[in-house]
Amino acid sequence: MSFARPKPSAKESLAQPKPLAKASLAQPKPLAKASLAQPKPLAKASLAQPKPLAKESLAQPKPLAKASLPQPKPLAKASLAQPKPLAKASVVILNYNGAALLQQFLPLVVQHSGTTSIFIVDNASTDDSLEFVERNFTAVRIIRLDKNYGYAGGYNRALREIQSEYYILLNSDIEVTTGWLDPMVRILDEEVSVAALQPKILSYREKNKFEHAGAAGGFIDSLGYPFCRGRIFDYVEFDKGQYNDECEIFWASGACLVIRSQAFHQFNGFDEDYFAHMEEIDLCWKLHRANMRVVYCPSSTIYHVGAGTMAYGSPRKIFLNFRNGLLMIFKHLSTTELFYKIPIRLCLDWVAFIKYFLSGELKNSAAILRAHGAFLSNIPRELRKRNELLSAYPTYQKKGIMRPGSIVFDYYIRRKKTFDQ
Repeated sequence: MSFARPKPSAKESLAQPKPLAKASLAQPKPLAKASLAQPKPLAKASLAQPKPLAKESLAQPKPLAKASLPQPKPLAKASLAQPKPLAKASVVILNYNGAALLQQFLPLVVQHSGTTSIFIVDNASTDDSLEFVERNFTAVRIIRLDKNYGYAGGYNRALREIQSEYYILLNSDIEVTTGWLDPMVRILDEEVSVAALQPKILSYREKNKFEHAGAAGGFIDSLGYPFCRGRIFDYVEFDKGQYNDECEIFWASGACLVIRSQAFHQFNGFDEDYFAHMEEIDLCWKLHRANMRVVYCPSSTIYHVGAGTMAYGSPRKIFLNFRNGLLMIFKHLSTTELFYKIPIRLCLDWVAFIKYFLSGELKNSAAILRAHGAFLSNIPRELRKRNELLSAYPTYQKKGIMRPGSIVFDYYIRRKKTFDQ
């Protein structure tokens, strides 16, 4: 239609000049008519064409608007969907030549952990631990380390590779129970101030008693000696429901430490100079400095064999406990406290040295001497750590989580054997 109309107008515009040439004065009216008549079709043509153009120009934005609006929705969904895997917890088991323990306890971990990811972190084992896992549990992922980095270094390296919102650091000598994960994950989901927690830890050998490593939650006295509800030094209580209350604690046991990944990495994980023992207490102390909470979850229960990789009372364990205990209080105590609490601790350590020596446990007494030597030689390094920590987190709330007085005095002199005495 737009190409058919111009042809007649072209003929009329060429045909009418001839009469104009013959009578230029006689035909102004037809000229006026012609000149007025011609614009109409032009106007119609010029007006007719914009309408479809207007329709096209208006019609095109609509699909663009429709296309531009639906796209943000899937993008928003995608951006919210990506963190979901992080909301899932990951069970991470550190292994060092623990084939027998994995054969005994890993099947239950797999059975009772639902869809939670499970990782085995291997500290360069020389037994057939990994062959057993690969052969029987293809869904369990393995992280191989090039040497034995200990508890602290092994977990630090592995957790840098694991993308998860919550970490469950689980010893390889633990028997888990049905529904053991859900109550602890629920606490972290609902209580944002909680950074770490532990379950009720009972003895695998005597299932009606608490276990040495963690029991019903860890505490610490004014001199920096750790102890637990349900276990003080070598005295372990029976579980009679006396500690079935969820409560805030000072430290959560490394036998089953549940911690937010953000909190773990905020402090660069464990202090690797500890190698093993008390690194979880040191980390929980840092969490308190950052106004985070550590709690005990009694509705989750596990059974711990204990001393799966290092026997209780072994010289190596004694060395690590005595050395790391001194390193920890040197890092965290105030300057005023250091001047009198470090000497008290050293004197009490000498009492333990004499006890071992008189009982003929010469290797254990020698381990205490080596622990003191290692502590003193590492003071310059520890002083740098202390200054950095206290500069960033100078104060924290001690009330309710740090027990006043001395647990040593209460236990050995006042004969208090239980937490609530």
